[in-house]
Amino acid sequence: MKSVLKIAALTLFTCCACSKIPESERADLVVYGPVYTADNLMPAAEGFAVRDGRFVCVGSRSSVGRFVSGSRTRVIDLAGGGMIIPGCAESHAHYLMDRSLTLANAVKISEFEDTKASIKTKLEREYMRAKHYGRKFVYAIGWNYQLLLMEDLFTRLELDEICPDLPLYMNDSEGHKGLANTKCLVNAGVTDAEGNLIMGQIRGGEICTGADNKATGLLKEQAGTYVRQHGIPFNEVLTDEGAKKVIQSSCAMLHKNGYTMYMDAWSNYFGGEELMAAAQALDREGGLRMNLGLSYEIESSNTQLDQELTKAFACSRYASTHVFPNFIKLFIDGTVEGGTGLTSKPYPDGHEGIQNWEQSEVADISKAASDAGFSMHIHTMGDKAVDIAVKAYESLGPDCKPMRNSLAHVRNMIDEDKQICADNDIIVISGMLWHVVMLEGIRYIIPEIVPEGMGDKSYPMKSLVEKGVTVTSHSDFPANSGSPIDPMGIMEIAVTGSMRDVILDIPSTPWWPQELLTRMQVLRSLTINGAYQLHIENERGSISPGKWADFVVFDNDAFVCDSSDIHKIKVLSTFFEGEQVYAAE
Repeated sequence: MKSVLKIAALTLFTCCACSKIPESERADLVVYGPVYTADNLMPAAEGFAVRDGRFVCVGSRSSVGRFVSGSRTRVIDLAGGGMIIPGCAESHAHYLMDRSLTLANAVKISEFEDTKASIKTKLEREYMRAKHYGRKFVYAIGWNYQLLLMEDLFTRLELDEICPDLPLYMNDSEGHKGLANTKCLVNAGVTDAEGNLIMGQIRGGEICTGADNKATGLLKEQAGTYVRQHGIPFNEVLTDEGAKKVIQSSCAMLHKNGYTMYMDAWSNYFGGEELMAAAQALDREGGLRMNLGLSYEIESSNTQLDQELTKAFACSRYASTHVFPNFIKLFIDGTVEGGTGLTSKPYPDGHEGIQNWEQSEVADISKAASDAGFSMHIHTMGDKAVDIAVKAYESLGPDCKPMRNSLAHVRNMIDEDKQICADNDIIVISGMLWHVVMLEGIRYIIPEIVPEGMGDKSYPMKSLVEKGVTVTSHSDFPANSGSPIDPMGIMEIAVTGSMRDVILDIPSTPWWPQELLTRMQVLRSLTINGAYQLHIENERGSISPGKWADFVVFDNDAFVCDSSDIHKIKVLSTFFEGEQVYAAE
């Protein structure tokens, strides 16, 4: 790597070298240390200078040093070790949803530690608090479907005993299954007070029933979405000021982990546009120090598609300097491990996954989005779901490339679709941290519950990069809460295929090592590729002269340390447009 630094320094010296820098052009900030730029023309450097929020010089220590001007210039020197990389991109997650639930006093369930008994205790306590403070619902999030299934899922009637007169909804750790009590189902218009179905099934989802044909309380996919949005009065919680607090606390969490770009994967999660309006207001007030992509999710259960598209496209009015509300979100399927992912082969028990949209519908929506200047952001897990989305995108022809439409998660994918993605500039947002199964004890379960051949081959990475596909990184926070959300934790998994078991505190056995990435490939996925997904790569995503000075300082160098120590690397500070927005205590 030292040779790379030397070459980069020589290359960059030409853009900075001059006999004298006028005082008026000196830097506000100069940083020395190992710099990994995510710029192919200048992969590494010894430092950089920042003036008026932008990089003005990137190169050798001596060339950058010319921009120092006494007390005017703040100097950061990592002589004691560390590294600097561009501000990172969290390319698909749900921070705004998670923070909103905090406002709503949501019960946080540990998916690996809480048992049915401990969950019941937590719910009972929250019900008592809700009654005491006059709250109108109880919400919980985080339970693990497979683990709770081993004990027996809560039934609707059991939840009624815990929370008899307030609507109660429990979202699982993946966000694809829910448990609801009778009050919640009645509020949503799905059942009567006895649990008899009123609506029947909801397209793209399943209202589970028992032998008596009454609702059990278990809801899958968009049936859960419908009940949550219509059964829980979130609009009374997410006020204008509350929405601003949600965004500010989300940005604080992101800054702490080194992120300066964030793609929110479901910005109308609660059915309204409060978060979009709040983001724009904050930005105009100067209070948003984040490049924020916002997506409008359209449900397949919606029978007024034209009206819904009109509402979605109207969200462009919330655009501002750092807010990009021009993404349409769809779900093609659910999750493969959860049994609702759409796969080409049946599951071991013979059932098939849940399909939300037909390929022709996805193509029509994608065409309308393209015409309106919106990009598509589609959840796909199973290979059949991926194929539907990829072929729908491909049908746009020349209109596809400029939009940089994306696929999130992509658990399984055929080679033909990888090439189509490369040829049509379709972005794959990879859950690199999902490349392994966190708990060694769960591994034996996976082959028994997923289709044949998908038990040990799941999330592709290397084969996508080698095909020329633009790959970005996501944590999907707060889904799979035992996984790391920080860039270095993600990098270690992507290059080793292993992570520390959250319970046993031992490294997990690498899974599918043929798909592992190099550290530089991960760096690009975390930085410049994420900027590309947001259409801001000309201004962000790499440490290059002229771009905004978004960067992160770490306490160790991920490119020289042992690969098993990458996850130990911590953020010292995060900068946005040349200003420090996070500093470690």
